[in-house]
Amino acid sequence: MDILYPRRCPICGEIVPKKGELICGECKDKLVYIKNPRCKKCGKPLEFYKEEYCRDCKRRRHYFEEGRAVWVYSKEMRSSIYRFKYDNKREYADFYTEELVQVYGNWIKSLQVDAIVPIPLHKKRKRSRGFNQAEVLACGIGRKLNLPVMPEVMVRDKNTVAQKELNDKERQENVKNAFKIPCNEVKLKKVLLVDDIYTTGSTIDAAAKALKSKGIEKVYYICLCTGGVS
Repeated sequence: MDILYPRRCPICGEIVPKKGELICGECKDKLVYIKNPRCKKCGKPLEFYKEEYCRDCKRRRHYFEEGRAVWVYSKEMRSSIYRFKYDNKREYADFYTEELVQVYGNWIKSLQVDAIVPIPLHKKRKRSRGFNQAEVLACGIGRKLNLPVMPEVMVRDKNTVAQKELNDKERQENVKNAFKIPCNEVKLKKVLLVDDIYTTGSTIDAAAKALKSKGIEKVYYICLCTGGVS
């Protein structure tokens, strides 16, 4: 299979020269991994260690408990995630989830969540794209950490426009009441949401609010990328 379908780098798109690797070494060196200091709430990188929270988390209430992201949303990751989502490069998820679990596997285990729930796509968008990228990531994490993945817990009832086109206030309004919980009773206490990109938290907040309205006590999230130093 490697001969017929050689592994291609999720960053440059070229064939990965070293057998068994998921990314070119040079390309991996270009990625900016998020390390301390970072926001204690959303996980965005901070400029100074004396700070505890980013500007967004200082000024607004979040419905989630805590979140983490692996990389800064650089031009390399922006291009990679675009191809993952819109060019059907689902094989990139192998690298994404491997790094996600490598970096945050112990943190995820420490949360002792009952299930992983991917942020859902509206049915029209999922039909157009062919898959939900958050669900692909969630399933990869679930397999590696032996955690149940439950995409059926939540649906996207509102066909929202792309968040990248909106400002902060518009983002909040765009996803307001966008998510529904089809079950009358959700027998979960702690949930880990999975998405690809975290910007202001509007999407994660809307999802967390919907889950908590059905009795879920704590909602965490994990994603691939977030913004730069805040």
